[in-house]
Amino acid sequence: MASVFSKVKQAYQLFKHIDIDKFSHLAAKVDLGAVMENVSKMDDNQLAGLLKMLGKGGHKEKMLPPIEGDFYHLGHALTTEERELQLKVREVMETEIKPLINNYWLKAEFPFEIIPMLAKLNICGGTYQGYGCPGLSHTVEGMIAMEIARVDTSVCTFFGVQSGLAMGSIYLLGSEAQKQEWLPAMQKMEKIGAFGLTEPEVGSAVAAGLTMLAKRNGDTWVLNGQKKWIGNSTFADVIVIWAKDVDDGQVKGFLLRKGTPGLSVKKIEDKMALRIVQNGIITLTNCEVVEADRLANANSYKDTASVLRMTRAGVAWQAVGCARGAYESALKYTRERKQFGRPIASFQLIQNHLVEMLTNLTAMQTMVFRLSQLQQEGKITDEHASLAKVFCTLRTRDIVSKAREVMGGNGILLEHDVARFVADAEAVYSYEGTKEINTLIVGRAITGYSAFV
Repeated sequence: MASVFSKVKQAYQLFKHIDIDKFSHLAAKVDLGAVMENVSKMDDNQLAGLLKMLGKGGHKEKMLPPIEGDFYHLGHALTTEERELQLKVREVMETEIKPLINNYWLKAEFPFEIIPMLAKLNICGGTYQGYGCPGLSHTVEGMIAMEIARVDTSVCTFFGVQSGLAMGSIYLLGSEAQKQEWLPAMQKMEKIGAFGLTEPEVGSAVAAGLTMLAKRNGDTWVLNGQKKWIGNSTFADVIVIWAKDVDDGQVKGFLLRKGTPGLSVKKIEDKMALRIVQNGIITLTNCEVVEADRLANANSYKDTASVLRMTRAGVAWQAVGCARGAYESALKYTRERKQFGRPIASFQLIQNHLVEMLTNLTAMQTMVFRLSQLQQEGKITDEHASLAKVFCTLRTRDIVSKAREVMGGNGILLEHDVARFVADAEAVYSYEGTKEINTLIVGRAITGYSAFV
């Protein structure tokens, strides 16, 4: 009797949730008796399959692993304070700066509102001692560059010019008075710097001779010539200009102040890469610079090279960030994009592309991590920096290409970010020493023979 009452109760609960009109409509089209009979004959596995097909299986949504490009957990090798800083930079880049990027990249304009966002992180002049600089390790400085480039390579380039090339020239080669005047304000990003070395007709051959000339006249230097591809130059407060002294033939550095008579800057238009970076062509016509604004300890191209050696490691980290941003964007996309009823991340060929990307990315990260350790130990050489720059920028091109490939046609849309990484990777591949020049630097070191022309 109890079982009868139990079955009646179950039937009552069932009919409470049935829409009689819909049930009658269904009964007119389907032999419900036959359906019930077949369902009743199913075993547990068959019934579970049917419920899964109907979306009624009651299974929890599949828990996917986090999207993480640091596969060997190098970030965890940092100190607690360094790791917190790395993640703080990531947070600001993701939440405050990333929403602005695609619009400005499309317009080829610079988002000046990001300057105070970066300034409050207190990361500018990262490894320098004194002058308000934070005195960070080279490793965490590299991680910071990676985090910035992971969101946008243009912003990282802007920051690298400011913190590395411009501030680095003054920090390494300036007089104490020059350091006191410029570095504290540049560290707070109240003053913006630029670095003028490359010329319209002189790129890789800068070591062989510049066409920008400097002639001393008493306590004044007169500069004439042009520079090209100079990032930040359209709005910089100070531009480090490298010129050849016509009297001794040596390269010297000058701090050119904004608004100096004879200084003209024209923005380079229609770039396909690093569109947020404001690159300019600088023309100096009888431009006068006082002796007090000549970099006191910049007396030859070897001094210029010391700045490039320091910043070339940063470019390798920047390439890692660009590649990591593309990889993580692609991985996220493949887990969300569905074809043939399931995410494309579940397909073998897509997984092959993703693993190849991660392999290269992990190799790049371990290489630059060791490079920063060498830099911290004071053991870094030109060939160390050049090898990392060659490998990382080359592998970045491969990673961004595969990231675009797994996205199919959507990979060329700016909204998915990878198209921007693809374009920007081309610029990183070429600047601060082409693959060919950096290869010859390494080749000279390992063979003992110079193959430069």
